[in-house]
Amino acid sequence: MAGDKRIKWILFLVLSVIWGSSFILMKESSQDLNGWQIGAIRIFSAGLVFLPLAVFHIKDIPLRQLPLVFFSGVCGNLMPAFLFAIAIEKDINTSMAAILNSLTPLLVIVMSVLVFKAPVQSKKIMGVLLGFAGLVILSLSKGGVTGDNYGYTMLILLATFFYGLNVNIVSVYLKNLHPFKMATVSLAMLCPLTAMVLWQQNVWYIARYDTGALKAIVYAALLGIVGSAISTVLFYTLIQRAGGLFASLVTYGIPVVGIGWGLAAGEHVGAVQIGCLAIILSGVYLANRN
Repeated sequence: MAGDKRIKWILFLVLSVIWGSSFILMKESSQDLNGWQIGAIRIFSAGLVFLPLAVFHIKDIPLRQLPLVFFSGVCGNLMPAFLFAIAIEKDINTSMAAILNSLTPLLVIVMSVLVFKAPVQSKKIMGVLLGFAGLVILSLSKGGVTGDNYGYTMLILLATFFYGLNVNIVSVYLKNLHPFKMATVSLAMLCPLTAMVLWQQNVWYIARYDTGALKAIVYAALLGIVGSAISTVLFYTLIQRAGGLFASLVTYGIPVVGIGWGLAAGEHVGAVQIGCLAIILSGVYLANRN
C-alpha cells in the first residue's frame, strides 16, 4: 500500500514537471511556427514514435473499444495540442495558460457527477475548490485575464473541457486496458490526421528549406515525444492507480513548476505567490487524503 502511494506521487511530480515545462517549449516553437504547425508536429511526432509498438498492441484492445481509444486520443491529445498552441502563439502568456489549464479538475468533477453519474466524496470536492481558490488568487496576482486576450482564453478553456471529458472516458470506459498499450494505439491512430495538417501547413517544405525554423520544429517534436507520448502513458497509469480526479490534479502542480522556472530565470516571486502555492498544495493533499 505504501509503495503504491509512493508511485502515484512520483507519477504526479513527474507529470507536473513535464507539463509545466511544455508551455516553454510551445512558446519557443511559436517564434517560427504557427499554432496549427506546432500542434500537428507535436502529435505526429508522438504518434510516429509509438507507431511500431501500436502495430503489436492494437490486437490486445477489444474491437468495440477501439473507437473510444481513438476518441480518447482526440480529446486528450489532439484538440488540446492545437488549442493551446494557437492560444500561446497569438496572445496568452505561458504562466496564464498554465493557470487556466488548472480548471481541469473542476470540469472532471462536474462531468463525473452530471454526465457519468459517478459519486464524488465531499472532501475531494473541497480539496479541488481549495486548490482552485489558490489558483484564482495566483491568477489575479499576475494581472488576471484582460479583455485583450479574452478570445484566446476561450481556446484554453475549451481544451480543459476536452481534458475533463477524456479523464472520465478513461476512468469509466477504458479502465480495463493496459495504459501503455492504450497510449501507443490512441496516439498512433492520430498520425494520418496530423500528417494531413502538416501537408496543408507546408511543414514538410519548411523542414526542408527553412533552416531558421528547424530549431522550432525540434522543440515541437520534443514537445510531442515527451509532453504527449511519454506523459500520456504516465497519465493513463496514474488514472488507473489513483483515479481520474487525483490524476487531473496534476494541473494544479503545473503553475508550481511554472513559478519554479520563473525563479530559475531570475523573476521575482513574492509572498502572495508563495502563499498561493501553499493553498494549492493543501487542496491537492485534502483531495487525496484518506
